[in-house]
Order: sequence, then structure tokens, then C-alpha cells
Amino acid sequence: MKKILVINASARSSESKSRELTEVFVKQWKTINGEADISFRDLTISEVPYITESWIEAAAKKKEERSEADNNALKVSDVYIKELKDADIIVLGSPMYNWSVPGILKAYIDQIVRVNETWKFNHDHPTNPYKGLLEHKTLFLLLARGGTGYGKGEPNEHMNFQNTYLELVFQLIGIQNIHTVAIDGVSVDPEKLYQRIENAYQSIKNLIANKVYKNIKTNYESQQ
Repeated sequence: MKKILVINASARSSESKSRELTEVFVKQWKTINGEADISFRDLTISEVPYITESWIEAAAKKKEERSEADNNALKVSDVYIKELKDADIIVLGSPMYNWSVPGILKAYIDQIVRVNETWKFNHDHPTNPYKGLLEHKTLFLLLARGGTGYGKGEPNEHMNFQNTYLELVFQLIGIQNIHTVAIDGVSVDPEKLYQRIENAYQSIKNLIANKVYKNIKTNYESQQ
């Protein structure tokens, strides 16, 4: 049974469209696969700490050289990284805040992007200096945006530091199989919002039911 980690970053506990998308994913996955090993990480109630000077110093040391204080500084990071390592599928739901991601999600990313844990230096390839360590995983980015026109080739593409940033970060730590579904226009154009939501729901269902599910199944079985 594949392990799924669902991460939510929206400050809203209700009326959150990104949370609705992660709920649709979980429901559809269970509909197709029955029982599932799913864990949840709600960043808004986890009090994600910012990295500190102590954190940076501890992360730079070899494990055997760390003191108790060093280990305590990295304690939360260790938990988050273990969750990612244990998961076969990661589902991340996030809104766009000020053309980027919520601060709490950025703090989480700072905790998980850690040298020799989720990435390492690739000194032999100066044009590709980072080697991701979280391989053979699939990521679903389920996103919501207040405005419109942030897609590739659209007028506001240059202002999109949401999925472009998230895709880059997770690729750098080794996750190449990434699928993005977004609801645009949450705060504007209410007449079209319903259809946009329905389209996003259907995209998630199609991804699970068709090619993505088959690819995940094939990749998983090849590792057994």
C-alpha cells in the first residue's frame, strides 16, 4: 500500500479552495483504491519554526558531530523530512498569497531543504550543482489563486511565484514527477468560478484514474 502525505498551507480553515482540492484528492483516491495509508500535515496548526543561526550551524555538521543542542535545533526539521522520505505520494495544497506562497509554507520549505538530507552538492556537474535525494516520489500541487492569467503564456505569468517556485524547489530535492492543478479567479469573476472549480476537480480525478495512477503503480512495483 502506497503512503500518501497531505500537506495544507492555507490560513483558512473553511472556505479554502486549496483545502477543498486536497479533500477531493483524498476522497477520489479512496474511491479508486479503497483503504489508503494517508497522513496529514496542517502547517497552520503546526507552528512551523523559522530556521535560526543554531539551526544553520547544526545542519552543517556531520550527524556524529552534533551535540544535544544541535539535535534539538533540527528536531522539527527531522520530523518533516522523515514524513517526506516515508511518503510515496505527496499532496500539497496552497493558496497564492501576494503572488507567492504563504509564509508558513516558506518556513516549512526552509526546514526540509537540507543538505545531505534532501539534497547534496553535485560537484562533478557545475552546470547542475545540486543532486536531489527524494527520488521515486510523485507530487501533486493543488493550488488556488485569487486572480487569473497566471498560467504559461498568460498575461500575469511573470507575476507567478507560486507553482513555478514550488515546482523548482521540489525538483531540486529530487521529485521530478510533479502534477499541478490550480483554481484561478477565486476572488474575481464569480460567474466563472464554479466552472473553474469543477474543472479542477475533474482534473484531479482524471490524474488519479488514468496516467498518473498507472505511472505511480508501475514505479512502485519496480522498486519491490
